[in-house]
Amino acid sequence: MLLWLKNYHRQLLAGDLSAGVIVVLMMVPQGMAYAVIAGLPPVLGLYASVLPTLTYALLGSSMVQSVGPMAITSLMTATTLAALAPSGSALYVAMATQMTLIAGVVLLLCGLLRLGFLAHFLSRPVLSGFTTGAALLIGASQVKTLMGGSFSTINLPGASIGLLALVALWLGKERLAPLMIRLGLASPLANSLSKLLPVLVLGVATVSVYQGDLASAGVVVLGPIAQGLPSIGVQLLSLEQMRSLLAPSLLLGFIIFLSGQSASVTLAQKRGERINANRELLGLGGANLASALSGSFPVTGSISRSAVNYAAGAHTPMASVFTAGLMALFLCIPTGWLASLPMPALAASIIIAVLGMLDFDTPRQAWRFDRSDAVAWLATLSGVLLVGVQSGVILGVAISLGGLIWRASRPHIAVLGRIAGSEHFRNIQRHNAQTHPQIVMLRIDSGMFFGNAELINDRILEALQAQTAHVVLVLSAVNLIDTSALYSLAELNRNLLNRSIKLHLAEVKGPLMDRLQQSDLLLKPLSGQVFLSAAVALDSLSAQLQNSHA
Repeated sequence: MLLWLKNYHRQLLAGDLSAGVIVVLMMVPQGMAYAVIAGLPPVLGLYASVLPTLTYALLGSSMVQSVGPMAITSLMTATTLAALAPSGSALYVAMATQMTLIAGVVLLLCGLLRLGFLAHFLSRPVLSGFTTGAALLIGASQVKTLMGGSFSTINLPGASIGLLALVALWLGKERLAPLMIRLGLASPLANSLSKLLPVLVLGVATVSVYQGDLASAGVVVLGPIAQGLPSIGVQLLSLEQMRSLLAPSLLLGFIIFLSGQSASVTLAQKRGERINANRELLGLGGANLASALSGSFPVTGSISRSAVNYAAGAHTPMASVFTAGLMALFLCIPTGWLASLPMPALAASIIIAVLGMLDFDTPRQAWRFDRSDAVAWLATLSGVLLVGVQSGVILGVAISLGGLIWRASRPHIAVLGRIAGSEHFRNIQRHNAQTHPQIVMLRIDSGMFFGNAELINDRILEALQAQTAHVVLVLSAVNLIDTSALYSLAELNRNLLNRSIKLHLAEVKGPLMDRLQQSDLLLKPLSGQVFLSAAVALDSLSAQLQNSHA
């Protein structure tokens, strides 16, 4: 932060300040809504938007990411704690804070240990299936509140407010920005202003409930909101309670990192910047540690809020500093008017917000390109809906890794031939390439490891013909040969030698050759030679065969 603070110019102040104002207007209803999803008092959603936002601005690598409560992390908090404590109780709040503390410490440690590469271990189909399932769960959980209390005893005034708010928010989401653009407003500004519609809708609903005294008619309202800044401190639980939270907190930290990383990278690509994954771990870890010290719940980067922050003119993390300051100011003013905010309208804003999390394009593309990824998406979605959020993610990751191992254990092996009049070699099943009757040239298009070594040997032996005198393995696509594969190749060399067939290698990459030379299992007893290229191998072996026949 100090680096960009030194170069901070006054002309950036207006953009960062305006972005801070717009984002804090979004954060007020969103923070309370996500606290409700987590089963926590709404004010904790506002607490989670002060110190965490400021901490990420100090430690994170993204210039414009907005950190705060998110629907996915709120749902994971609720599903984890539902069986451990009554929702909203003091123990429930303490356990939510403890989860946040554990996740924050783990993320900080991962950042210090430079484990940012872990972001690549959750595939896009799994992440898409997880977010889609989470969106469906969150939306379904809000239907009861939207209808005023329950399906059996619908509160007509409450249901009317909820449904009207839902329709207004949906129309605004789909139509407001295009309308403002047609009226001459710049597209980025129009999109940013359209994001503030929930503030307007909730404001109108609150005024209507207060003026009409609809709370006395059974409309469920938010109730009193504590005024003032959060107190700093963490209530530590018993060792047994902390042990029960450890595994879900680790998974929560993983999701926090992936969500935040996704948001920051998306905007960095638009701005032509690079994101440091290890600094993101530090920033998100510090933000969650700050949230725990505020007595609040998990936070992460929000794609929607970050996009609004960027579109509203944010250039540096000072926009987040302004957001945190304005939220702190908001908490210090009287908040009694929020007590009349109708919960059905808040439920409507949650349902509209999670609609943007639904993703059915990813599985459609995956089905066309790689059906194992489509299966992973479906398994993750089904697991989240039927078994639980954590179990769904684990199931999706397991299926993705299983698909990766399955593909790696069945590598593509091409029989090569020479394109006439050139030094290019191609798969004879795809090209009109010339082969030598006594030379079999094979290209292995995968690393060689314990999971595929025997299969590769079998495929090589199947490619042999009665007159084969030489086998050339073209290793241009091989980056790795592990110990099991090395023993397997040595066995293949002996097997071929017993048949009076020589084994040769070609186009071995430098790092792989260095490793092979450190062992005496293959190169020393190799019956053939190591050639620089496939063309050199074919020319040299063809000449040897011709001389031997002469």
